[in-house]
Amino acid sequence: MTDLLSPLRLSASGMQAQSERLRRTAENIANADTPGYRRKLVTFQEATSFGRHTGEVKASDTMLDRRELQRIHDPAHPLADAEGYYLGSNVNLLIEIADSREAGRSYEANLKMFEQTRQMGSSLLELLRR
Repeated sequence: MTDLLSPLRLSASGMQAQSERLRRTAENIANADTPGYRRKLVTFQEATSFGRHTGEVKASDTMLDRRELQRIHDPAHPLADAEGYYLGSNVNLLIEIADSREAGRSYEANLKMFEQTRQMGSSLLELLRR
């Protein structure tokens, strides 16, 4: 029975990882105009159980993008220094939108795999009942 549940676990781990990625891209988009905000990044790692690779994926801890923050000239801004500059964010909306679309499509692919596996399991149980 573990062979039947394995694809479900793999698909569920993919959906969970992609949902974490979607959450981070949403935070980045929401804070694109926040002064001093650094873009949040998530990478994926293969999950292990008792030192053995399971094939599942998990999201890493959130990391901050270390690229330089944008210097914006606005002497009227409350955070502006003596020269009239303040530090903006390092979020590129075009990249964030592309990342969110990719994560959404990957989530959908994992969901379809989950549904297909569930349907196959149901069909198998129906055949065994006959």
